[in-house]
Amino acid sequence: MPRKFFVGGNFKMNGKQAFLKELVDNLNAGNLDSNVEVVIAPPAIYLDQVRKTVRKNIGVAAQNAFNATSGAYTGEISPEQLKDLDIDWVILGHSERREIFAESDEFVASKVAHALKAGLKLIVCIGEKLEEREAGKTFEVIKRQLKPIVNAITDWSNVVLAYEPVWAIGTGKVATPEQAQEVHEFIRKWLKDNVSESVAENTRIIYGGSVNGANSADLAKKPDIDGFLVGGASLKPEFATIVNSRV
Repeated sequence: MPRKFFVGGNFKMNGKQAFLKELVDNLNAGNLDSNVEVVIAPPAIYLDQVRKTVRKNIGVAAQNAFNATSGAYTGEISPEQLKDLDIDWVILGHSERREIFAESDEFVASKVAHALKAGLKLIVCIGEKLEEREAGKTFEVIKRQLKPIVNAITDWSNVVLAYEPVWAIGTGKVATPEQAQEVHEFIRKWLKDNVSESVAENTRIIYGGSVNGANSADLAKKPDIDGFLVGGASLKPEFATIVNSRV
């Protein structure tokens, strides 16, 4: 069974109510490929607004969640609270969380475990820094990040893996289709060898890192690239072009 193409839009800390209303209106009116699963991730305070106004076949994700149900965790949001708002998805392990907020591989894995237990579907991010790629350590980093995550996952049907080379996020640089395919192929083989052939074959592995309307079609042609996690371009009309990359 072919893997369903997946395009996520990570708005990051961008947009206010009026802007997001216009963005959602454009998505609702847009001609999006019905064979693509689309999920958008607005800032946390606008999750309820977006979920109530965007069309139902577009998923809504939080950009982060904590590894507890409730408690004295000032500023955090629990997976259970997200479910209470009818939010079904969450992004975990994004490089900006790992770097700016010092989230370790083990901490990301603990959040993965809790979010799955709470019934959320996950976009889990992995990827190497520029100095790691230049030192020939890309695969080593990917394995290091994957190992604790794999141990935390009980239901792979609710997990999308996002390969996001840190050096390509928001820099305007983008991995060539060949570079991206090489890493995606490695991830799929690693899953086959360390989890199961079924998980490797069925898990969607998407690419993120300066994806835009000009490069998405070429990236989408690669056999192990199952979609995209889009940053800045998800705030622009070209997001529809990216969703329709395989049309």
